[in-house]
Amino acid sequence: MAETYSREELNEARFTQLIFTFQAAAMQQMGKLINPLTGKVEKNMEQAKRSIDIVAMLEEKTKGNLNEREKKLIEGVLFELRMNYLDELKVVEEQKQREPEKAAEREEEKTQKEEKKAKAKKVGKRPKKSSIGQKAKSRKRKTN
Repeated sequence: MAETYSREELNEARFTQLIFTFQAAAMQQMGKLINPLTGKVEKNMEQAKRSIDIVAMLEEKTKGNLNEREKKLIEGVLFELRMNYLDELKVVEEQKQREPEKAAEREEEKTQKEEKKAKAKKVGKRPKKSSIGQKAKSRKRKTN
Protein backbone atom coordinates (compact mmCIF):
# COMPACT_ATOMS: atom_id res chain seq x y z
CA MET A 1 0.00 0.00 0.00
CA ALA A 2 1.19 3.53 -0.80
CA GLU A 3 2.62 5.60 2.02
CA THR A 4 0.67 8.61 3.08
CA TYR A 5 2.38 11.79 4.10
CA SER A 6 1.13 14.49 6.38
CA ARG A 7 0.33 17.91 5.04
CA GLU A 8 3.41 19.25 6.89
CA GLU A 9 5.70 16.67 5.23
CA LEU A 10 4.29 17.45 1.79
CA ASN A 11 4.69 21.19 2.33
CA GLU A 12 8.28 20.71 3.48
CA ALA A 13 9.02 18.71 0.33
CA ARG A 14 7.38 21.38 -1.84
CA PHE A 15 9.30 24.15 -0.07
CA THR A 16 12.56 22.26 -0.59
CA GLN A 17 11.74 21.74 -4.26
CA LEU A 18 10.96 25.45 -4.68
CA ILE A 19 14.28 26.48 -3.12
CA PHE A 20 16.22 23.96 -5.23
CA THR A 21 14.46 25.24 -8.36
CA PHE A 22 15.67 28.79 -7.74
CA GLN A 23 19.11 27.51 -6.76
CA ALA A 24 19.45 25.59 -10.02
CA ALA A 25 18.19 28.58 -12.00
CA ALA A 26 20.70 30.93 -10.36
CA MET A 27 23.58 28.49 -10.88
CA GLN A 28 22.63 28.12 -14.53
CA GLN A 29 22.35 31.89 -14.94
CA MET A 30 25.82 32.32 -13.42
CA GLY A 31 27.20 29.91 -16.01
CA LYS A 32 27.88 27.18 -13.43
CA LEU A 33 25.45 24.72 -15.03
CA ILE A 34 24.65 23.89 -18.64
CA ASN A 35 21.30 25.12 -19.91
CA PRO A 36 19.42 21.86 -20.53
CA LEU A 37 17.38 23.44 -23.34
CA THR A 38 20.34 24.71 -25.37
CA GLY A 39 23.10 22.40 -24.14
CA LYS A 40 25.32 25.47 -23.68
CA VAL A 41 26.77 27.35 -20.74
CA GLU A 42 25.10 30.74 -20.65
CA LYS A 43 25.80 33.60 -18.27
CA ASN A 44 23.34 36.31 -17.26
CA MET A 45 24.46 37.84 -13.99
CA GLU A 46 21.52 40.21 -13.76
CA GLN A 47 19.06 37.33 -13.96
CA ALA A 48 21.14 35.32 -11.47
CA LYS A 49 20.90 38.20 -9.00
CA ARG A 50 17.12 38.24 -9.41
CA SER A 51 16.91 34.51 -8.66
CA ILE A 52 19.08 34.93 -5.55
CA ASP A 53 16.96 37.89 -4.47
CA ILE A 54 13.83 35.73 -4.75
CA VAL A 55 15.35 33.12 -2.43
CA ALA A 56 16.31 35.91 0.00
CA MET A 57 12.76 37.25 -0.16
CA LEU A 58 11.38 33.78 0.58
CA GLU A 59 13.70 33.55 3.59
CA GLU A 60 12.48 36.91 4.87
CA LYS A 61 8.78 36.21 4.27
CA THR A 62 8.87 32.75 5.88
CA LYS A 63 10.93 33.75 8.94
CA GLY A 64 9.39 32.20 12.04
CA ASN A 65 7.36 29.72 9.96
CA LEU A 66 10.13 27.29 8.99
CA ASN A 67 11.20 24.17 10.81
CA GLU A 68 14.90 23.72 11.56
CA ARG A 69 15.65 21.70 8.38
CA GLU A 70 13.94 24.28 6.15
CA LYS A 71 15.74 27.13 7.89
CA LYS A 72 19.15 25.46 7.46
CA LEU A 73 18.34 24.64 3.84
CA ILE A 74 17.47 28.18 2.82
CA GLU A 75 20.39 29.68 4.74
CA GLY A 76 22.82 27.22 3.16
CA VAL A 77 21.48 27.74 -0.34
CA LEU A 78 21.65 31.53 0.03
CA PHE A 79 25.22 31.36 1.33
CA GLU A 80 26.30 29.12 -1.55
CA LEU A 81 24.56 31.26 -4.18
CA ARG A 82 25.97 34.52 -2.82
CA MET A 83 29.53 33.17 -2.71
CA ASN A 84 29.26 31.82 -6.25
CA TYR A 85 27.76 35.11 -7.42
CA LEU A 86 30.70 37.07 -5.97
CA ASP A 87 33.18 34.67 -7.61
CA GLU A 88 31.49 35.07 -10.98
CA LEU A 89 31.40 38.87 -10.64
CA LYS A 90 35.19 38.77 -10.18
CA VAL A 91 35.55 36.67 -13.33
CA VAL A 92 33.34 39.05 -15.32
CA GLU A 93 35.32 42.06 -14.05
CA GLU A 94 38.64 40.41 -14.96
CA GLN A 95 37.33 39.66 -18.45
CA LYS A 96 36.28 43.29 -18.87
CA GLN A 97 39.74 44.45 -17.81
CA ARG A 98 41.45 42.04 -20.22
CA GLU A 99 39.23 42.99 -23.16
CA PRO A 100 41.05 46.28 -23.95
CA GLU A 101 44.36 44.40 -23.79
CA LYS A 102 43.07 41.77 -26.22
CA ALA A 103 41.72 44.47 -28.54
CA ALA A 104 45.12 46.20 -28.47
CA GLU A 105 46.85 42.90 -29.28
CA ARG A 106 44.52 42.27 -32.22
CA GLU A 107 45.12 45.81 -33.49
CA GLU A 108 48.88 45.33 -33.18
CA GLU A 109 48.72 42.06 -35.15
CA LYS A 110 46.63 43.76 -37.84
CA THR A 111 49.13 46.64 -38.08
CA GLN A 112 52.05 44.22 -38.36
CA LYS A 113 50.34 42.33 -41.20
CA GLU A 114 49.63 45.57 -43.04
CA GLU A 115 53.25 46.68 -42.61
CA LYS A 116 54.49 43.37 -44.04
CA LYS A 117 52.22 43.78 -47.06
CA ALA A 118 53.41 47.34 -47.59
CA LYS A 119 57.09 46.26 -47.40
CA ALA A 120 56.45 43.45 -49.85
CA LYS A 121 54.94 45.92 -52.35
CA LYS A 122 57.88 48.35 -51.97
CA VAL A 123 60.47 45.63 -52.55
CA GLY A 124 58.52 44.42 -55.55
CA LYS A 125 57.84 41.00 -54.21
CA ARG A 126 54.80 39.41 -55.62
CA PRO A 127 52.97 36.60 -54.00
CA LYS A 128 54.02 33.25 -55.38
CA LYS A 129 51.70 31.90 -57.99
CA SER A 130 50.31 28.49 -57.49
CA SER A 131 51.81 25.66 -59.46
CA ILE A 132 48.41 25.07 -61.09
CA GLY A 133 48.41 28.58 -62.55
CA GLN A 134 52.00 28.20 -63.78
CA LYS A 135 51.23 24.88 -65.49
CA ALA A 136 48.27 26.41 -67.29
CA LYS A 137 50.42 29.32 -68.55
CA SER A 138 53.18 27.00 -69.74
CA ARG A 139 50.59 24.95 -71.69
CA LYS A 140 49.32 28.12 -73.36
CA ARG A 141 52.85 29.10 -74.37
CA LYS A 142 53.48 25.66 -75.88
CA THR A 143 50.29 25.76 -77.96
CA ASN A 144 51.03 29.27 -79.32
